[in-house]
Amino acid sequence: MPLDQYRDPAGAGLWDVLRHRAAADPFNLVAAGIFVAAILHTFLTAKIRHWAHVVEERHATARRARARPGPESEVSFAGQVLHFFGEVEAVFGIWVVGLAGAITWFKGWPAVVGYIDGKVSFVEPVFVVVIMTLAATRPVLDLAERGLRAVASLGGGTPAAWWLSILILAPLLGSLITEPAAMTIGALLLSRQFYAFNPGPRLAYATLGLLFVNISVGGVLTHFAAPPVIMVAGPWKWDLWFMFANFGLRAVAGVVIATLVYFLIFRRELAALSGSPAASEPDADQPAAPLWITLTHVAFLAFTVWNAHHPVMCVGALLFFLAFAQATAHHQNPVDLRPPVLVGFFLAGLVIHGGLQSWWIEPVLTRLGETPLFLGAVALTAFNDNAAITYLASLVPGFTDGLKYAVVAGAVTGGGLTVIANAPNPAGQAILARHFPGGIAPLALAVAALPPTIVMTAAFLLAR
Repeated sequence: MPLDQYRDPAGAGLWDVLRHRAAADPFNLVAAGIFVAAILHTFLTAKIRHWAHVVEERHATARRARARPGPESEVSFAGQVLHFFGEVEAVFGIWVVGLAGAITWFKGWPAVVGYIDGKVSFVEPVFVVVIMTLAATRPVLDLAERGLRAVASLGGGTPAAWWLSILILAPLLGSLITEPAAMTIGALLLSRQFYAFNPGPRLAYATLGLLFVNISVGGVLTHFAAPPVIMVAGPWKWDLWFMFANFGLRAVAGVVIATLVYFLIFRRELAALSGSPAASEPDADQPAAPLWITLTHVAFLAFTVWNAHHPVMCVGALLFFLAFAQATAHHQNPVDLRPPVLVGFFLAGLVIHGGLQSWWIEPVLTRLGETPLFLGAVALTAFNDNAAITYLASLVPGFTDGLKYAVVAGAVTGGGLTVIANAPNPAGQAILARHFPGGIAPLALAVAALPPTIVMTAAFLLAR
C-alpha cells in the first residue's frame, strides 16, 4: 500500500502509527517477519556451512564403508543443499520464494508479478554485476595495482605499506569509479597483497570491517558514485560541489583517521607480516596488457558508470566486453561470472524485501531530530541496504537541510556493520571469504567494523 493511503491518525505516536498500518494491511507484519527471518538466516550461514561439511564427511565415510563407488553416490545431495543455504549471497533470494508464496496466499499471484515486475527496480543489482565483472579483469587490476604500488613503494613495498595504501586510496577512488568497482579492486588487491600473508583472525576481521566502512564513506565525494547518495541527489538537487563541500572533506578525514587508528593498534602484527614469503611480486608468466587493451577496459568502465541507470545499456556493454575479452584472451584472465552473479542475486533479493519495509521505516525516520536521525540511520542501515534508507527519506515531505544531511551521513556511516548494509559489501565478501576458514562470521564483522564506524560518526557529527 502506498504510504499516503494509510491515513494515519493525526498526532499519533510511533507505536500507534505502526499498529494502525499493520491493521490496515496485515500483510505488513508478514513481510516484516520474513525479512527478519532472512536477516537471522545471514547470521546462521557459518553454522549451516559447518553442517554441510559434517553431512558430506558422513556421506563419504559411508560410501567408503560400502566400497561401492558410483556416480549416483559420489555427491551428498543434502550436503549440497546445505551449502546453498549457507551461502550469504543466496539468503535473500531464498527467502524471496517464501515471500512470493505469502503474497500469493494473501493477495494472489498477479500481485507477485505486479510488485516484482512493476514496483521493484533492479537497476542497482544489474549495475553491480557488470561493474564487478569489468573491475575484476586483469588489465584493470594491473592498472590499479601499478598506481598503488607507486604509493606503497614510499613505505618500502611492505605488506603494511600495501595495507595502508589500499585501505585509504581504494575507498576514495570509489568517488570516481563508483563504490562497487572500488570494492572489487580493493578486495582483490588486499587478497593478493595482504591476505596472502595469512594474517591472524583479529587483524583479518579488522581489515575487512575497515574496508567495508571506508568504502561506504569513501564514495560520497561526488554525487554519482555511492548508491545512498544516488537515491537522493536528483530529488534534493545535490551536485558535485555540494557533496564535496558538505561530505567530501569529512569523508577523507574519517577514512584516513580510521585507517591510522587500526594501523597503530595492529602495527606489530602488520610488521610481522614482512617476514612472510613475498606474495606481492607480479606473475612472471603474465606480461602486462598492451596500453590499448587497458584503455579499452577503462572505456568499458566509464561507459558503464555513465549509463549506470540504464540496465539495458549496462548489459549490452557486458556482452560486448565478453566478446572483446575472448578476442584478447592472451592478455586476460578467465572471466569469472560466479561472484558478480551471486552478488547481483543477493542485491536483487534485498531490494525485493526492502521495498516492503517502508511501512515501518518511514514513520521511524520522520519522528527523529538531526542527531537521533543520524544514529537511527546508522542502526537501521545495519539491517537494511543504506540506499533503501535514503530512498525512503527522499519521499518524506518537509525534510530540512539538516535532516537530509543527517540521514545520508548516518546511512553511509553504518554501511560497514553488516554485509547487507551497503550494496558493494557482498562483492567484497565474495572475493575475500576464502581467507576466512569456515566463512565470515557476521558478529565478528560487526565488532571489527564498530571502531571505524565510531570514527566516522565523529567525523560527520563533530566536524559539522
